[in-house]
Amino acid sequence: MQCFCRQPKRSASQENILREQSRRVAALNGIRLGLKDDKDLKFLLKGSQLLKVKSSSWRKERFYKLQEDCKTIWQESKKMLRSPESQIFSIEDIRDVRSGHKTEGMEKYAKDVPEYRCFSIIFKDQRKNLDLIASSEDDANHWISGLAKIIAHSNSMNQKQKLQHWIHTCLRKADKNKDNKMSLKELKDFLKEVNIEVDDYHAKKIFQHCDKSKTEALEDDEIEEFYKILTERKEIDTIFQKYSDAAGFMSCQNLVRFLYETQQEEDAVVAAPALIQKYEPNERAKRGNAMTKDGFLMYLLSDDGNIFNSSHRKVYQDMTQPLSHYLVSSSHNTYLMEDQLTGPSSTEAYIRALTKGCRCVELDCWDGPNSEPIIYHGYTLTSKILFSDVIKAIKNYAFKTSPYPVIISLENHCSVEQQKVMAQHMTTILEDMLLVAPLDGNKSQFPSPEMDMWLLAGTKHPESTLVNGFGLIWSIQLKGRILVKGKKLSRQEDPTGANGNNNLEAEDVSDEDEAAEIEDESVKTEIQQKGKSDTLKLAKELSDTVVYCKSVHFNGFEDSSHPRPFYEMSSFTESKALKLAQEAGTSFIHHNIRHLSRIYPAGWRTDSSNYNPIDLWNVGCQIVALNFQTAGTEMDVYQGRFQDNGFSGYVLKPEFLRDEQTKFNPKSITEGTWGTKKKLLLKIISGQQLPKVNKSKNSIVDPKVTIEIHGVQQDNNKKQTKVIENNGFNPKWDEEFTFDIEIPALALVRFVVEDFDMSTKNDFIGQYTLPFTSLKQGYRHIHLLTKNGDPYSSSTLFVYINIQDCD
Repeated sequence: MQCFCRQPKRSASQENILREQSRRVAALNGIRLGLKDDKDLKFLLKGSQLLKVKSSSWRKERFYKLQEDCKTIWQESKKMLRSPESQIFSIEDIRDVRSGHKTEGMEKYAKDVPEYRCFSIIFKDQRKNLDLIASSEDDANHWISGLAKIIAHSNSMNQKQKLQHWIHTCLRKADKNKDNKMSLKELKDFLKEVNIEVDDYHAKKIFQHCDKSKTEALEDDEIEEFYKILTERKEIDTIFQKYSDAAGFMSCQNLVRFLYETQQEEDAVVAAPALIQKYEPNERAKRGNAMTKDGFLMYLLSDDGNIFNSSHRKVYQDMTQPLSHYLVSSSHNTYLMEDQLTGPSSTEAYIRALTKGCRCVELDCWDGPNSEPIIYHGYTLTSKILFSDVIKAIKNYAFKTSPYPVIISLENHCSVEQQKVMAQHMTTILEDMLLVAPLDGNKSQFPSPEMDMWLLAGTKHPESTLVNGFGLIWSIQLKGRILVKGKKLSRQEDPTGANGNNNLEAEDVSDEDEAAEIEDESVKTEIQQKGKSDTLKLAKELSDTVVYCKSVHFNGFEDSSHPRPFYEMSSFTESKALKLAQEAGTSFIHHNIRHLSRIYPAGWRTDSSNYNPIDLWNVGCQIVALNFQTAGTEMDVYQGRFQDNGFSGYVLKPEFLRDEQTKFNPKSITEGTWGTKKKLLLKIISGQQLPKVNKSKNSIVDPKVTIEIHGVQQDNNKKQTKVIENNGFNPKWDEEFTFDIEIPALALVRFVVEDFDMSTKNDFIGQYTLPFTSLKQGYRHIHLLTKNGDPYSSSTLFVYINIQDCD
């Protein structure tokens, strides 16, 4: 099943030899993954027939098989002229494997098949889900368990193991006749496969150096010698030699010195012995409390050698501040998978956003058939999905990535009857997750995303627990809860418990229709034909689900002598919000200390493009909603900001954006307590295993690196390296750059690698963005991300970072 093109006919003995070689390679790769003799792995390597499901009328049998590299799946195709590459997908491209009817496709088209035979493969990019039905429960379990094991073990491999696995896979691919030897031609093909262009003279020189047997073919130890030459890191050798002895060992004392002097690690004395035990592969060196060059490289490639501060991978910020004191990861028109006019709507879009840490999702609700509300982009040709299905998806995925509260932002266009259905679905599906009553405590500001604890002397309080003679009272705040943002009946009891008219069944409220703002002629015509009202009748049942996020029209910043209730929040189009930030930055900051502000893209962005969130964050806007389905600089910056604080979707604003006495204005920075100005000294040293942009065998990238600073206007900057021609495997730049950072707390640093093209636009290769305050100093690796924000398995930049206080 692995032959993709016509091959010369082999004899039976040749076929047996190839099968045995393939079995040995697969076994070796299984061992590398830590899955020696695993029954699920063996089943996947053998392969099986599965039913592929596309629609109610398209369900066809196809053969699927894990290839010997244990990294790729081959799938049978009946299509004529289909390229071999299109029949393969990588394990690295899989985001999730779901059992049962856990996708829209399975829910719609496979309900007649028992759940235990069904599973779906969810991809990281915008590719459609692969819905599959196995012939038995055992077969389905083999696939689900086997894929989960391979993904988990691949993710746990260190960078050196990933590199070794990748190179040996490429070597195997270059070995066209499968004789486990490498001719000069095969060596040159291999170098192109791993993204290096080497002229014939240098290729022959490397080949002759490794060909100790003089047989005109490399094998066994000669191939290993070639591997060592290929993976040599001279820039790291130079660093290691400075701190090691003549025998090639770095003592624990010298490692302490390196960590303290170069890496700026304050706990170097404690960290050094722990790093040796963690990364040193040589048992003799480990016993002697020393590190070899291999251990040193493994440390630098690890999370401890990452440019991103590993302590920021967990929640470390104060989570007991009012909700309005945090930036909140937020999605616009979350249901859309593509553009704003004709693209598909899907519950999968909610799942993807929530698993990326999004904490505020949007639901545009309209009357649907059979008294069931639907969600789609009103007045457009986008497809429709059931409101109830979206609420189920939110329940199942709201807290898989982060335990902190999720806000459902409702844009309600439904009749009173279907609003009651919406309220019923939310209360019955979400159950205790849904916050439907105000929390006890402070009634003048938002509760916190976290859980608070108070100590009381004695044990008389009925809700207290005795600990060391004190009563502990736990105040459950918003953690693990779902809040609804929407309109609320004006005469109804407000969230803080003030008196109101609870018997009111419905009343007219202002209709904030964002869909009507779309700058498209067909949409404008549709609105004119339907006749749009400025008001909407709101059902009490739906109003009751709104507690802390009451949606109101913005009528200007409040008068301090007549403050508005803290729970009232407004939505702003990007242009209006940017205008306020430009003209009244300090007032906007003060507003955002007590109130939540939601920003959404302009109506002309029908292609689902995004705006820059930085200027809105700089004035304390919390819910800056972007189109999560659209990759680009804006989403890179967005994900860079929210990878901080444990990827929780909540980032605490700097003190000067929370202080009620603040005079900070990002558009007119004066002297103040905004933090010490910094000078960033940065050296781009080298790159490793950059991916091919063009999959053609003869296409080699010409990489260049751009360093961008995103922050207040004075800090925005961009500098770039020279272009390295024809080398994506191990390009070397050794270029230094300096940046002055006025407001470090608001700055982000973005590293972008592109394939330079003189005649057309440069092709994107990879990027990495992080907050300036999360930078680690010294020699660090940057693990590059794809355009969709997923990590490459082994593509890195090696850099040197030094941060100094400005005079």
